[in-house]
Amino acid sequence: MFSGFSLFLLPGNGTELYTPTVGIFNRCTRLYGRSHCANFNVDGLATDSNVFPGCWKASLFFLSLGLAVMSITVIAALLGCCVQSIGRKSIFNLAGVAQAVAGILYLFGMILYPAGWGAERVQRICGPEADAFYLANCSLGWAFYSATIGVVLTFLCAVFSGQAEKSTASDKIQDKMNEGKTLICLA
Repeated sequence: MFSGFSLFLLPGNGTELYTPTVGIFNRCTRLYGRSHCANFNVDGLATDSNVFPGCWKASLFFLSLGLAVMSITVIAALLGCCVQSIGRKSIFNLAGVAQAVAGILYLFGMILYPAGWGAERVQRICGPEADAFYLANCSLGWAFYSATIGVVLTFLCAVFSGQAEKSTASDKIQDKMNEGKTLICLA
């Protein structure tokens, strides 16, 4: 999850209220009167755990694994044009299960992200009172909210896969398939 910075102008006196943000990949803070964003993970997963918390490394792993599982559903969608089932299981059911698994992996990643807020480097940016699940003087960037919407949409896709299975398994559809039709649209 990327990070940005929040800059607010206070009404009346024209002063700026700046809120630093931290993300899995980078952080943005104010240095010498200017905003400055930089990466946490300079050496990738080999970065020292004091700089790039272990919780965030695990979060990155689960988010990446969820993305890999979701890519399988793209392949299933392409195969769905030609293949109705794999191993006596509907392609829609298999894709729905894969989407649900990906959603759970995304949730693990989303929960591990705030667990790393107690890291030493995060405390230097957000204040010494920053701790796991408490961000202190920092704010959440737009990426966390986007990821949350993505998790909800992933589970919604899993539900739609179940509905697709129900609609293609109806008797009307089976009759049309037995007639030799391959593209069937019901109104």
